[in-house]
Amino acid sequence: MLTRQPSPIRRRLIQSAALALCVLGAIGTAHAQAWPTKPVKIVVGFAPGGTTDVMARVMAQSLTEALGQPVVVDNKPGASGNVAAAEVIRAPADGHTFLIAPTSFETANPFLFKQSIAPAKDLTPIAGVGRSQMYLVVKPQSTFKDAREFVAYARANPGKLSYSSAGPGTPPHLAGELFKKVTGVFATHIPYRGAAPALQDVMANQADYVFDPGIAFPHVRAGKVRMLAVAGAKRSSFFPDVPTLAELGFKGAELDIWFGMWAPNGTPADVTARMAREIAKVLALPSTKNRYESLGAEPVGLDNAEFRTLLTEETKLLSGLIQEAKINID
Repeated sequence: MLTRQPSPIRRRLIQSAALALCVLGAIGTAHAQAWPTKPVKIVVGFAPGGTTDVMARVMAQSLTEALGQPVVVDNKPGASGNVAAAEVIRAPADGHTFLIAPTSFETANPFLFKQSIAPAKDLTPIAGVGRSQMYLVVKPQSTFKDAREFVAYARANPGKLSYSSAGPGTPPHLAGELFKKVTGVFATHIPYRGAAPALQDVMANQADYVFDPGIAFPHVRAGKVRMLAVAGAKRSSFFPDVPTLAELGFKGAELDIWFGMWAPNGTPADVTARMAREIAKVLALPSTKNRYESLGAEPVGLDNAEFRTLLTEETKLLSGLIQEAKINID
């Protein structure tokens, strides 16, 4: 069979296109190999010492070795994480600036605050970096045997019980409102500036209960407060004998606190994929498990697809809850 040979002009065009493809491939490979070319910054929207900050520092320490560049944590507290998010949104999308935050800054804040940023549109989710469960903790004078008895009393005595929280719109507050919605109880909300003072008031018998993110552990073990249930989908590895609310018949009251990493929109896909892989490696380290457990947290990771699914589902849950409960921070 005879084949028709391309003309000289066509041959030159084919050769030019092939050369261009080779150059583009080389550039892409060089970029993947070169990143990062300078120190990497992880922005955190809360003060040093808190759960989010410690998780970021655990990541930074291991990522420094893995990436071959210093990875530093930059604390930018304010507006429930919105200040930090705004800074990352404004940063160059070159793979050298990231955000670590609780998912609530994306899934709840836009429905609680009047804000100029839109995290779901302006940031790219990378991966989940850990989880804290919340726990139904009651004051030491409570005589309830379990959460069923507690709910039965609350239903029969609307308004007689009060619950404390870390502040309006915080995950412990939202967990309290979700609990009220699922169980049909009515209790008075007492907001504080942080989880620690909220717990202290329960310990002092000034509030009846709190949804605690883990700081109550030593006080539960010391008998200074009582834990009735886990407000999560699974039992806690810290208190495996304590049932979940779902087990006790209150399905739908589950609300974990998830933490994740985001990048500015436009960050190269090879960079975000590499970062997701490195996060998974860090979460698998025994040292990470030990450090997380000291916070009452767990190094439960989510890959990119799982993380995006979580954000979608949590946004649907919390936006509806905030609207129904008429929670407004402004």
